Amino acid sequence: MGADRVLRIGYHVSVAKSIDLAFDRAKEMGCTAMQLFVSNPRGWEVKGIPEQDAVAFVSKYRESDIDPVVAHMPYLPNLASAAELTYGKSMDSLRRTAESCSELGIKYLVTHLGSHLGKGREIGVKNVAEAINQAGLSKVKLLLENTAGHSNAIGSRLDELAEIYDKTSGTVGFCLDTCHLYAAGYDVAKGEVIDEIDEGIGFKNVHLFHLNDSKFGLGSHKDRHENIGKGFIGEDGFRKFLNFGKVRGKPLIMETPDPDPIAEIALVRRLAGNE
Repeated sequence: MGADRVLRIGYHVSVAKSIDLAFDRAKEMGCTAMQLFVSNPRGWEVKGIPEQDAVAFVSKYRESDIDPVVAHMPYLPNLASAAELTYGKSMDSLRRTAESCSELGIKYLVTHLGSHLGKGREIGVKNVAEAINQAGLSKVKLLLENTAGHSNAIGSRLDELAEIYDKTSGTVGFCLDTCHLYAAGYDVAKGEVIDEIDEGIGFKNVHLFHLNDSKFGLGSHKDRHENIGKGFIGEDGFRKFLNFGKVRGKPLIMETPDPDPIAEIALVRRLAGNE
């Protein structure tokens, strides 16, 4: 990657005390991109952001060189669920989270697709697509995150992601997690994976990568993140992946378990040839 191109890289950052403080924390880490929650990640209720905090966030965003800022959906919503109560609460959470993103000027919202809970892949895919269409998203692009393929989770295969995409409106794109890709059987160190992504969902529709190593091997279907270079993908695997032409320029967000942010960002820059 040419030294003249800014590598957009960062972490999922805490919003403790006030959401605008995420910019201060990201800056201390050396981030040029970041991800955050706009509500309690372990709850259903999406409370409105206090006006003072929202104003401070928007002001810092305008002045910051951190871009993009990406929001992530809470953990509880399950857009693939066939349970009426859970499905309704999940759609409400999606709508409210998207509204908060719009208020803050956040363009991208990442979501897990959830589990069909044993009701079948077809039902899970149908429910996810319908939830997205009924959410009425317009100002925020929803990024569907791939999964590792554990249990009854939806979205581990690229053709499944493509099927959901084809059933939804133009407000949808993708966030691909390198750990999840690897665990699902896609070797991110091999050039074939780029062709598979491009043919499966179109690289132009991939707006973000979650850059995580994997604690388990290729095709393990286990969602366990590891620090960059410390897992089965390894430094050499990430060096190859980061230097594939179509990966260059895509924002990278790390969700590694025990990061030393400055050192880990420096490592990724070195592996990408962007020191």
